[in-house]
Amino acid sequence: MIKEIQMRVLPQVAASLANIKEAASREQALDVRTIQAVRILKRSIDARQRTIYVNLKLRLYINEMPTEAPFTPINYPDVSNGRQVIVVGEGPGGLFAALRLIELGLRPVILERGKNVRDRKKDLADITRHQQVNSESNYCFGEGGAGAYSDGKLYTRSKKRGNIDRILSIFCQHGASTDILVDAHPHIGTDKLPAVIEAMRNTIIQMGGDVFHQTKMTRLLIEDQTVVGVEAVRLDTGEERVYRGPVILATGHSARDVYRLLHEAHIALEAKGIAVGVRLEHPSALIDQIQYHNPKGRGDYLPAAEYSFVTQVDGRGVYSFCMCPGGFVIPAATDKRQVVVNGMSPSNRAGKWSNSGMVVETRAEDIAGDSPLRVMEWQEKVEHDCWMQAGMKQTAPAQRMEDFVRGRLSYDLPATSYAPGLISSPLHFWMPDSVSKRLQQGFQVFGRSSRGFLTNEATMIGVETRTSAPVRIVREQESLMHVTVKGLFPCGEGAGYAGGIVSAAIDGERCAEMCRQWLDAIG
Repeated sequence: MIKEIQMRVLPQVAASLANIKEAASREQALDVRTIQAVRILKRSIDARQRTIYVNLKLRLYINEMPTEAPFTPINYPDVSNGRQVIVVGEGPGGLFAALRLIELGLRPVILERGKNVRDRKKDLADITRHQQVNSESNYCFGEGGAGAYSDGKLYTRSKKRGNIDRILSIFCQHGASTDILVDAHPHIGTDKLPAVIEAMRNTIIQMGGDVFHQTKMTRLLIEDQTVVGVEAVRLDTGEERVYRGPVILATGHSARDVYRLLHEAHIALEAKGIAVGVRLEHPSALIDQIQYHNPKGRGDYLPAAEYSFVTQVDGRGVYSFCMCPGGFVIPAATDKRQVVVNGMSPSNRAGKWSNSGMVVETRAEDIAGDSPLRVMEWQEKVEHDCWMQAGMKQTAPAQRMEDFVRGRLSYDLPATSYAPGLISSPLHFWMPDSVSKRLQQGFQVFGRSSRGFLTNEATMIGVETRTSAPVRIVREQESLMHVTVKGLFPCGEGAGYAGGIVSAAIDGERCAEMCRQWLDAIG
């Protein structure tokens, strides 16, 4: 017999299957010897009260053993002779679009401007060691996209977008831990995700697709208002080549040259709101103490604590974003003349610091002008100003949290996970008022709701700007000033229709399906 139950247990009970089995047998009045196996279906931590509990959804196998696997793998067909589709970008949107194309019998050809996921590491190290940013290979550009080396969190609120469990299962099929099928906030970890991405690429190639790294799209080929392919250049050799087929455009939220290319080609674009602020870094032990209501912190059985804050200040949202418990603050610029920060955490989340983006909602109407690129250009200016404040290096301007709220310069700064180093700077003075004033008020709200959070032990590190795309590529057939074209399928975060790894992956699958439908319609 198989029985599914819900349980609420202490962390030390949830720490082992043997303990869970014992607790389940008592709750269900079963002889523990009759429970042959226990499978955890869902797991979440409830830290709202002083006593911390773990909520579990369990499947008990009573007098029988499990026969089903945790997930059903997909059998991908050989598409060596299939119709060709060009996928520009190899982040989660592009990778999942390519895998879905293969399922649908189409042959994906991926063009990725950056390097493969392993070779990217050298360029990331150069940012820290030599203050050098490679504009084609960095934390945002390269195989795996912006998520490959900036955390690997798989949590999304986009429940209506598509089948989240399917996306997580595909990650597991390619080597991710099956824990991601269970946890309320699944997380692969920056140390584990590159191998998963490599496995996905290998599946694409083994099934007849192609993947070309250091290959940058330079022009869309448009004939009779239909995209028929792209021109691209090999960055390492300078070789130019044409790739023909409908195009799934999955270039990510930081490919500003692509937005300009589309604008010049009169593809329909519109300005889109973003969120801008800082990375806020606390000692992880302090966050554990605050969130777990215990001066001893997490103890032996709990993970590094997470938090989530949101409020409204003067009609705009102020909120935490992409929280990285036990993680690192990283340099995420895509050009030499900008400073941008992001966060990441390894799978064990064992670092000394915890950080999150603390950002302010900025809408398109908040930026003067009518250009569809105006939010992007404002974003660029904020990043350039930050670079100037950093002494035109990748050291980041920073300020203690309470000093920022009080409008005081920080004469010294705490230790940090940000490897290029920090420089004390009056963020309250030079950041846009629309951001800094709201952050100051928001931090006071968060400090009142979570005692100890507003502290000079915490460091604000500037600037966090790449929260989402500043441009949306219009999918409708017409706009007032520009026209869209057939055969082009804007995809994922860069198109302005997703936010995060999972939602971008879902959108990639949807674009692959739309592409197949369009090809079937034209014959």
